Amino acid sequence: MPFPTDPRSALGPLLSQTTRLWRKAVDQRLQPFGLTEATWLPLLRLSRAPQALRQKELAASLSLDSSAVVRLLDTLQAAGLIERREEEADRRAKAILLTPAGQKLVDQVEAISAEVREELLSGLSDDEISTAFRTIRQICDRLEARS
Repeated sequence: MPFPTDPRSALGPLLSQTTRLWRKAVDQRLQPFGLTEATWLPLLRLSRAPQALRQKELAASLSLDSSAVVRLLDTLQAAGLIERREEEADRRAKAILLTPAGQKLVDQVEAISAEVREELLSGLSDDEISTAFRTIRQICDRLEARS
């Protein structure tokens, strides 16, 4: 289905398509490592979080339900990429942490993601990128304010 010709009408669908295609490009480059978006994205979220995440927080950041995240975490834990630790304040809650093997894999994901980003942004000036960033940031801020 073609995009509307009016930029205001086309912007939302274009942003959605860009995100989907960008992730697909990274996903294709990570296939030799046996990774898919379903596995590399949670590892990135855990790595970039300022503190250990709980299952519920990770699920929210991935827009997944808790049962799907449980299965995902079981897979990542069986692969030796994460560990779950009981928290002292609430023994029912478990902090999810990357293992050294998980961090090593995240480092590879970050390097490949940077390569893809450089390829996709090559030919664009710093001003063009800055303008696009400011525009998307403003839209994102407005959407977050509605939540």
